Amino acid sequence: MQKKYLSLAATLGGTAAILGTLGFTAAQEVAPYQDGDEKLGGNTTVYEVGRNAFSLPAANMASDRQTQFFIGNSFFKKAWVEAPSSTTARDGLGPHFIARSCGACHALDGRGATPNFENGLQAEQPLALLFRLSIPGKNGSTLPEPNYGGQFNNDAIPGVNPEGKVAVSYTEQAGRFADGESYSLRQPTYQLTELGYGPLHPQVQISPRIAPQMIGLGLLEAISEKDILANAKAQAAAGQGISGKPNYVHDAYANKTLLGRFGWKANVATIAHQSAGAFNGDIGITSPKFPKEECMPSQRDCLKAPHGGKPEINASKMDAVIFYSRTLAVPAQRDADTLAVRRGKLLFNQAQCTTCHTPSYTTGKLAGLPEVSGQKISPYTDLLLHDMGPGLADNRPDGLADGREWKTPPLWGIGQFVDVNGHTQYLHDGRARNLTEAIMWHGGEAEAAKQRFASFSKADRDAVLRFLNSL
Repeated sequence: MQKKYLSLAATLGGTAAILGTLGFTAAQEVAPYQDGDEKLGGNTTVYEVGRNAFSLPAANMASDRQTQFFIGNSFFKKAWVEAPSSTTARDGLGPHFIARSCGACHALDGRGATPNFENGLQAEQPLALLFRLSIPGKNGSTLPEPNYGGQFNNDAIPGVNPEGKVAVSYTEQAGRFADGESYSLRQPTYQLTELGYGPLHPQVQISPRIAPQMIGLGLLEAISEKDILANAKAQAAAGQGISGKPNYVHDAYANKTLLGRFGWKANVATIAHQSAGAFNGDIGITSPKFPKEECMPSQRDCLKAPHGGKPEINASKMDAVIFYSRTLAVPAQRDADTLAVRRGKLLFNQAQCTTCHTPSYTTGKLAGLPEVSGQKISPYTDLLLHDMGPGLADNRPDGLADGREWKTPPLWGIGQFVDVNGHTQYLHDGRARNLTEAIMWHGGEAEAAKQRFASFSKADRDAVLRFLNSL
């Protein structure tokens, strides 16, 4: 579709003095605006800012369906306790775990953060930053790490050893934009220490993953597979070095291979699988589709630990959590009609960031979820895997994703992290302390887009950031 843009001179009547106060020139252009463009989540969109911006039900949800939403909210946010307990509906924590609730990592349904540092020293263990583990299998596949399984859990119930501790450190990497302004990137180093069950396999593969925001997940699930595959086809046909590819993974609920959409490597196909899998892996709570805790053969104390029932969360409660996770509303874009945001939107497109951060879709029909079906949405993602270069590589395969590939994350909500969660940390492990650093970490297929951003004037870079922060 051909894009048309309005000049700032025309918009402001050609008044050069006014343009100058905005940091623009009369020759510069902005993206068009139409009423409703700010509704990033279609009719699910809410006009909410501040701490609760990510925690509301879809705006188009009927009142008689909100009971299920709030039941799911309760089991998502309240803490689980170890078994046996008089609180039988919420016991069964662990034996190994990272957090005591989903909301501990996704605080206020938002984005997790890296550990705090005090006087240059790590002051706490990671909570919302988990570490996937594996060893190489055959033909590029992976196997669980023999002593620690598929995920490193740094906490445990009484009487069970934690799997260990995580040590995080950073080194600074200085850089400069084309106009001479400096920036710095922090390169993380991760070490697994105080190991509770013997040494790690010498070929262990470790991948850090931070908890992302929860908004709009059902809308992403409702995007048709053919539209996602069309993104890959269009990128390949353009011949510009962008070659997104889909991931295909086993889904526990469908019991078959499906297109991956969720997780940092599109390594999960459905919200149902994602929700039940996180209960099991992060909290140690079993469910009908994930009936066993991950206790490895060497973890005898884990194997002998009491449980909170079989399963520890039943199907109806799990379904409520899944419904909740699918129907959290997307907050509206802020200041979408302002000249500064429209200028940034144009530049974001001119840098060709939208090749991967695909702006918009019309969702298909998702069974039982009229709220997310048939919605015109703007998530800014193609849901495909891309080679992001050596700087971001974790060197760990995941399904069809290799060690340099990551899924393009949706951008809706990224400007509200500071209000919801009190930080501005981005990328798959939170290494980027602001959006500028996040952009400058891009490499591989995104190298050219990064260089276009780096070549912009400071005023134009700031305009791009203004646009991103409006989402």
